[in-house]
Amino acid sequence: MSRRRRAALLLGLALVLGALAASDVARRESALRSELAPLVDVLVARGPLEAGDRLAAEDLARRSLPARFAPAGVVGVPPELLIGRRLAVPVAEGGTVGPLLLEPAAPPPGAGVGRGRRAAEVVAAAAPGTVTAGARVDVLVTRDRGAGAGATELALQDVEVLAARPAPAADGERRSARVAATLRVTIRQAVYLAAAGSFAREIRLLARAPGDRGRVAAVSAAG
Repeated sequence: MSRRRRAALLLGLALVLGALAASDVARRESALRSELAPLVDVLVARGPLEAGDRLAAEDLARRSLPARFAPAGVVGVPPELLIGRRLAVPVAEGGTVGPLLLEPAAPPPGAGVGRGRRAAEVVAAAAPGTVTAGARVDVLVTRDRGAGAGATELALQDVEVLAARPAPAADGERRSARVAATLRVTIRQAVYLAAAGSFAREIRLLARAPGDRGRVAAVSAAG
């Protein structure tokens, strides 16, 4: 075989191998694009952020990521949904930021009261540690002056406690013996509790056992 013919064969073989390699590369690139597509927009931290930081517009940047690599809850989130909210966890520079990383939003005022109900606060005696938010209580009222002085009555039953905190102790009382409680009541009950604050010698809250929603007939006793 002549030298010229051998060179032509080698050149042809090189062209065939090159075409095969290029085809393989194109196939791999196509497969890779197929695996990575589609791209989605996410918000990321421009710099490191700490837990408790309140997000500002300059803390966030937009970046495109393959959908398969985007964490849950971050795709297409508008920055307006995050700005002004506090982070519950730290975020590294370039880390994705979404609603799931934020501290829970505070409920609007009165959200736990409910339609047709009122939040009424009373300062009352109670067994230490029994009256807490979410508990249900009965309310005893002992009259101080006027007709029926000294009589104790079961004034309200099965009332939900929305909030509670220790109250300043009266003379001779331990601080833990009194509680300032916010109760979820009807408007009529709220008016009664406001009046009881004037005429009652004592208001006492009796915590119910969990799940006890029973009611009893009116009860009173003379002191």
